[in-house]
Amino acid sequence: MNIEKDFTQIYNTHAPKVLRLCLGYASGDGDLAKEWLQETFIKVWNHRKSFNQKSSIGTWIYRIAVNVCLSDLRKPKKTIQVDDTVISQDIQEDFNEDETDKITKLYLCIDKLTEQNKGLILLELEEIPQATIAETLGLAHNAVRTRLSRIRKALLKCMTNGK
Repeated sequence: MNIEKDFTQIYNTHAPKVLRLCLGYASGDGDLAKEWLQETFIKVWNHRKSFNQKSSIGTWIYRIAVNVCLSDLRKPKKTIQVDDTVISQDIQEDFNEDETDKITKLYLCIDKLTEQNKGLILLELEEIPQATIAETLGLAHNAVRTRLSRIRKALLKCMTNGK
C-alpha cells in the first residue's frame, strides 16, 4: 500500500469540494480559500493515523476544513470583505450573465449568515448528504433538516428583498 498515492487520490477526490466550502467561508477570497485548503490537507496528512473510520473519510475531511476556516475567522485582525468580482470571475466561465448575477447575490446573502448556518448551507450546496452534514457538524439530523429549511427561506428573502 502506497501512502502517498492513496493520499493523492483522497486529495484529488475531495479538494474541489473543500475549496468551494472554504471559498464560501472566505466570502469569495480565492487566496484565503486556497490557504485554508492547503492547511486542511496538511492536517489530514499529519493526523491520518488518527482517522478511526467511524465516519467516512469525506466527513472527516469536511470537519477538518470547517474547523480550519472557523478557527482562522475567529482570530483577531481578520476582516473578510465579500469580493463579488472574484466570485463573479470564478463563476462567469460556467454560467450566463443572469445566472452569474444570481449566484453572486446568493453568495453575498450567504455571507450574512452566522458561521454555523454558513457552514450548513455551504455543505448543502456541495450536495453533501444531510446525514453527513449532521455528523460533520455534530448536530442531530432532524436539527440539520430544520435549520437548512430556515436558511433556505432566509436566503430566498435576502435574494428577493435584499434583506
